[in-house]
Amino acid sequence: MKQYEAVVIGVSAGGLRALSILLSALSAQFPLPLIIVQHTKEGCDSFLADHLNSQAPLRVKEADDKEYVQPGNAYLAPAGYHLLVEEDRSLSLSVDPPVLHSRPSIDVLFESAAYVYEQYCIGIVLTGANGDGSQGLRRIKKHGGLAIVQNPETSECATMPDAAIRAAGPDYILDLEDIGTFLNGLGERLMARRHGRKKEEDL
Repeated sequence: MKQYEAVVIGVSAGGLRALSILLSALSAQFPLPLIIVQHTKEGCDSFLADHLNSQAPLRVKEADDKEYVQPGNAYLAPAGYHLLVEEDRSLSLSVDPPVLHSRPSIDVLFESAAYVYEQYCIGIVLTGANGDGSQGLRRIKKHGGLAIVQNPETSECATMPDAAIRAAGPDYILDLEDIGTFLNGLGERLMARRHGRKKEEDL
């Protein structure tokens, strides 16, 4: 099993409900950081991060520039800023022009994560009303990472999942509730493997 290092998530229309369900389903011991782009309009306050943090077992916060990614945290792109992962596993914020009319852009995050984490990245595209994220997920898959898309038939808005499926040929197409179950199972296996390695090192 690959020793995955991070989960990146992209979501747009219907994101408040989708993220609430997904993050609330994760175990408090989930071992990977989550880095999230929810399409938001410039000038929006931190309501989404505050709301999700009140519901999720993990810590949810808006990402800060130059902040290092840590397990057990979910980082949200602030309104009006692209969010990227740097080679040293820190986060950076950018005010470069919008991509597909969006800033933050899902593709920008996914492409930077694919470059940094390569085969150890998990990319997830959820509900949304445009094609943002499809090329980024394709890049993650090309680098050997794991690609997951929410089932368009049960998405609040199917446009984004449909585009991601066409572009990336994901490894899994799952209902929203099943994505949380899948991630928890993967997290448990990662922790068991790490624990086994630690026991071997202690012998």
